[in-house]
Amino acid sequence: MEKTTKADLILALSEEQNLSTGTARGIIETILATMSDALGRGQNIELRGFGTFKIKQYSSYTGRNPKNGKLVTVRPKKLPIFTVGKELKKAVDENRVQ
Repeated sequence: MEKTTKADLILALSEEQNLSTGTARGIIETILATMSDALGRGQNIELRGFGTFKIKQYSSYTGRNPKNGKLVTVRPKKLPIFTVGKELKKAVDENRVQ
């Protein structure tokens, strides 16, 4: 399965908007840094038609070390969660390969 990288996004923006790759790189990096900062502050990010990024907080729990089977306490953590928007879901479904 192929993947699209940050470099691919930079190239696409550069070509689509007739920008230098340096300018396009700066724009993409600013967007990603702004999103990371917002999530780091616990804020949600809503991109209408695309989806929503949220932070989910997990409480501490007791788990098992898979290597030795011993019980371990897993500390609380926060993880970013993405929920796909209706328009993106539809676009992906309509362009699927059968």
